[in-house]
Amino acid sequence: MTSVDSARPSLAETLTRLRAAQKGHARGAPAYSVYVNRRIGRVLAAVAYRFGLTPNQVTLVSAAHTFAGIALIATVPPSWWSGIVIAALLVLGYAWDSADGQVARLRGGGSVAGEWLDHFVDAIKIAALHLAVLIGLYRFAGDVDELWLLVPIGYSIVATVTFFGMILNDLLKGARGVASTHARGGGTLGRSLMLLPTDFGVLCLAFLLWGASPLFLVVYSVLFAANALFLCAASVKWFREMRRVG
Repeated sequence: MTSVDSARPSLAETLTRLRAAQKGHARGAPAYSVYVNRRIGRVLAAVAYRFGLTPNQVTLVSAAHTFAGIALIATVPPSWWSGIVIAALLVLGYAWDSADGQVARLRGGGSVAGEWLDHFVDAIKIAALHLAVLIGLYRFAGDVDELWLLVPIGYSIVATVTFFGMILNDLLKGARGVASTHARGGGTLGRSLMLLPTDFGVLCLAFLLWGASPLFLVVYSVLFAANALFLCAASVKWFREMRRVG
């Protein structure tokens, strides 16, 4: 069993170091990710650091929580208790996802392999979550019109393309010496709140309604529509940025 390393700074000292070393958030970062998830992740990162976990181990802890929640969506009939468990697992998985990078900073920096693993797990998560919703609705929500099944299919496409677009933007900019989105930092509270519907953390919380299928589908569809509109607007902006970079 992993034990606390007494040679490491205390939990309070570690949290202070993390706050001081916190990188600026992207201008388009939504509020939950910035003001809730990052702070939960900071506490988890401090605990992980005290127990000597590596960033890659923290990434795997995040994956274990997230994929456990995704598996429950596809295999367990919707109910109030399953919705709470699913939401809790997804929220914790998202917080641990924030923690791995913070642990890397505490340890003096991450690795290319660690960054690859983090993005690889994220890519699987983003596609699999909505496909699990599709399976869960098909298996258990017999009174739901089949047209609703198009929503998770569309959501999976939108979420995957959005994630790929963001990664590709930073990759192409970095290859040409242009500062990435994270390097710019900043962002206003108003903009962060406006982008809340695109926040993965808000999607995680939506599963609290998983036991009430009609209500869940309304909220889920609204989030899908907001993300689709965001992708349409962002794709135009990204293309213009790439033309300037090129």
